[in-house]
Amino acid sequence: MTTLAQERCYRHDLREAAGRCPSCRRYYCRECLTEHDHRLLCVACLAKLPSSQAPIRKPWRLDYAYPLVGLLLAFTLFYWLGQTLILATTEIRVVE
Repeated sequence: MTTLAQERCYRHDLREAAGRCPSCRRYYCRECLTEHDHRLLCVACLAKLPSSQAPIRKPWRLDYAYPLVGLLLAFTLFYWLGQTLILATTEIRVVE
């Protein structure tokens, strides 16, 4: 049994191995490994992953919709609060 310090990269014979791909069980250098889903994979095994594991991106409209709705609700709330305060101060009569 060999240790990681004794292994060499599968693709680059002169480079020492930085890790082992859990799929193909070969050793690779830092340049050949990439992190995916909190694990190190070689480029070949990463390309074999089904496209269903690719991150799903929401349409760009949803990225802006929630902050805009929040701003609209905040504006409406403060507008009606201001209108209420204006009406309340005009109805207060000063008694002398």
